[in-house]
Amino acid sequence: MQALENILTMIPSPQRSQPVSLSTLLAPQLEAVNTCLFEKMKSAVHLIPEVAGYLVSLGGKRLRPLLTVATAELCGYQGDRHIQLAACVEFIHTATLLHDDVVDESFLRRGMPSANAKWSNPASVLVGDFLFSRAFELMVADGSFPILKILSKASSTIIEGEIMQLSASHNLHLDEKAYLDIIEAKTACLFSAATRVGAVVANASETQQDHLAHFGHFLGLAFQLMDDVLDYTADQEKLGKQVGDDFREGKVTFPVIIAYKEGTDNDFWEEAILKGSRDEKMLTQATDILKRTGALMKTQQLAQHFIDKAIAQLESFPNSHLKTALQDLAYFSVYREN
Repeated sequence: MQALENILTMIPSPQRSQPVSLSTLLAPQLEAVNTCLFEKMKSAVHLIPEVAGYLVSLGGKRLRPLLTVATAELCGYQGDRHIQLAACVEFIHTATLLHDDVVDESFLRRGMPSANAKWSNPASVLVGDFLFSRAFELMVADGSFPILKILSKASSTIIEGEIMQLSASHNLHLDEKAYLDIIEAKTACLFSAATRVGAVVANASETQQDHLAHFGHFLGLAFQLMDDVLDYTADQEKLGKQVGDDFREGKVTFPVIIAYKEGTDNDFWEEAILKGSRDEKMLTQATDILKRTGALMKTQQLAQHFIDKAIAQLESFPNSHLKTALQDLAYFSVYREN
């Protein structure tokens, strides 16, 4: 891999025209995924569809299931197995959101009260467990051992990543590589699994499977790095959660690692992260430091580097509207506002 210091000094790519919308291109398939989600979350225990349905109804990008559907069809798949597998991927993702909001004590999700704020922590945890279980039912119903292996491994890796992040919380000596290992586990692995599953269900070649899995992997890394940036810079209404949540929770994310490495404001970071003095005034000061040291810009540049690597994985696929939409989705993930 290119030396990190060189990557962080790269000039961002020039502006491009507006992207082809993957969600528009795959609107009927996405509607089928949504129908499957609501059908499979049904339960005689009324609290389960109430809580799960609330979170799913909040919307979101449906990015991971879209990737499963898109990569399957990019590889020529014409059946409907990818619909249930895309729903499976979304159930895994939704379960982790329910658990994350409890762990992080977050009270907003996509601009609305989070499930744990609206119901309770126990309800969120248990409904998250239900969705994990439902995801495994969908995997078993599909009947493919390779797909079961991919998604079950991703599920355990996500939890490992979350525990790694919890263990590293408030650790100002966390380095760039250790942080990238964390986000590789907690975010990139599900992106990679979603894209590999699409290729597997289409009986794509091993080479194509690997290319698409790597596409998802690099996209996931970039997506999380941009989340780190947006936590300090986004418009709260567009972000759908409180700006500054990472700072308030004492999370050492990539921009903070870069700024602390500069060594010019370490007293501030040690006071804020280690002693817990994280009020709104300090959030403003933290954002100013991250901008002044170039930490936010360098984080975005690294995200762009990973997006360039992601897009390169699509070169061997024939040109098509789907390929263009995936390329543009990747590119504009670095310039999104939420």
